[in-house]
Amino acid sequence: MAEDDIYTKDGTVDYRGNPANKKETGTWRACPFILGNECCERLAYYGMSTNLVLYFKNRLNQHSATASKNVSNWSGTCYITPLIGAFLADSYLGRYWTIAVFSIIYAIGMTLLTLSASVPGMKPTCHGEEKCHATTLDSAICFLALYLIALGTGGIKPCVSSYGADQFDDTDSVEKEHKSSFFNWFYFSINIGALIASSLLVWIQDNVGWGWGFGIPAVTMAIAVVSFFSGTRLYRNQKPGGSALTRICQVVTASIRKYRVEVPSDKSLLYEINEGESAIKGSRKLDHTNELRCLDKAAVIGQSDKVGASANPWRLCTVTQVEELKSILRLLPVWATGIIFSTVYGQMSTLFVLQGQTMNTHVGNSSFKIPPASLSIFDTLSVIFWVPVYDKIIVPVARKFTGHRNGLTQLQRMGVGLFISIFSMVAAAILELIRLKMVRRHNYYQLEEIPMTIFWQVPQYFVIGCAEVFYFIGQLEFFYEQAPDAMRSFCSALSLLTVAFGQYLSSLLVTIVTKISTKNGSPGWIPDNLNFGHIDYFYWLLALLSVLNLIAFLIVSMFYTYKRPVGTLR
Repeated sequence: MAEDDIYTKDGTVDYRGNPANKKETGTWRACPFILGNECCERLAYYGMSTNLVLYFKNRLNQHSATASKNVSNWSGTCYITPLIGAFLADSYLGRYWTIAVFSIIYAIGMTLLTLSASVPGMKPTCHGEEKCHATTLDSAICFLALYLIALGTGGIKPCVSSYGADQFDDTDSVEKEHKSSFFNWFYFSINIGALIASSLLVWIQDNVGWGWGFGIPAVTMAIAVVSFFSGTRLYRNQKPGGSALTRICQVVTASIRKYRVEVPSDKSLLYEINEGESAIKGSRKLDHTNELRCLDKAAVIGQSDKVGASANPWRLCTVTQVEELKSILRLLPVWATGIIFSTVYGQMSTLFVLQGQTMNTHVGNSSFKIPPASLSIFDTLSVIFWVPVYDKIIVPVARKFTGHRNGLTQLQRMGVGLFISIFSMVAAAILELIRLKMVRRHNYYQLEEIPMTIFWQVPQYFVIGCAEVFYFIGQLEFFYEQAPDAMRSFCSALSLLTVAFGQYLSSLLVTIVTKISTKNGSPGWIPDNLNFGHIDYFYWLLALLSVLNLIAFLIVSMFYTYKRPVGTLR
């Protein structure tokens, strides 16, 4: 048994080329290290970000709308940088080394953020609890740290879920079924980390200090790195396929050059290599589809075209290479419908927190106060409740009716999530309507906390958690399964990009609404004192957009064609 058959160039185990080694690597035996990494990394992320809007408002002395927009912009960036990590992983480094390198950058950012909140000269100067002054340098260091974290998470987010799914073989019926279950438990591990972050760490930030509140996530991030490296010799690794951007450009260029060429009705006349694997390194061949036939021109063999090893990919592309681009283009309409859902989801870290800050945060008659951001624990508990219910109850029951291996198709699952999310905004709007009626009735305008318990926010958090289990997990699996083999990190990044655009859309909507609603001296929908505002109008706006988005999703789903990899078990 040759050593090259067992180990990849990075020293990690790869059973490809040596099937006997398959039994020693991958599957659930490798997943605990990946899930442990994700749990700890998400604990670090949410432990630092959940309460960030209040850190900006109370420590950096920013206005409510400014703090909300800054959080949305930073969160959005955290979901754009995965495009960088995905490109490097798919093209050159592979998922293993991409996760490793960017984790180090992440840890440096977490350390700097901790220093910016705890070291004199770097942290804001405070007199009392709420009267703080942050210099330009203080703010600059804080934002430098945050955007280093955004860069670091860009190499982790698009790779970890795909890397975990890589541990299961599509051509093995047992492993194929376990892969679908992996995505459920992957999201479960995310929310275990989020549960600790939104409860313990938020309380520490509000009651002990921001130095400890950011320091503990920094340590947790170090544990995430250790967990990942601990499973190195158990991992299965897919070889990088080369630059996907170059391949896409080649298909477009070749099809434009042959714009006058007729595409033959017989697909067997289109160019494809004869070998078992495709021309794309580490990728299976894709069957031809009849959509977007203009791109098929790139695979039409012309009189001057050479085939085989001497073929010029800028003039002649394989069917698989053309279908790779088609797969991405087919994903885009589905991808676009995820933006509104992400906008709704993003309210948990902005307006939900500001809304909760105006309510009674005491538990009973005790002096103990609940940090408003801690209410996101009910979103996490909802996810933790619904994941096993979905995996162990809903899937088996649905399977009897649909005959589908996973109970619901990925698009059906996502559609259910979009439908449920509407009711989260409805619940939030109704609660705010009732709260404002109490303010007007009893003249509570100047009261910091009105006598209405913050626990009335629980339903809106719980409903959005249920929607997550259907939509986000379905989206994770959908973009992994429908991605070409050599572009899976990119497609995971593409799915995460909806969260970025959702955050940016939220920021844009806040800007537009604030500009319009503050005309003629009006306090607007989202003033610093929400007792004078109308964030219920903002929630109703999001509910309406969610309804329109669901209709668009249903139309897009009706016309979607699933990709057909050669040799894959359906």
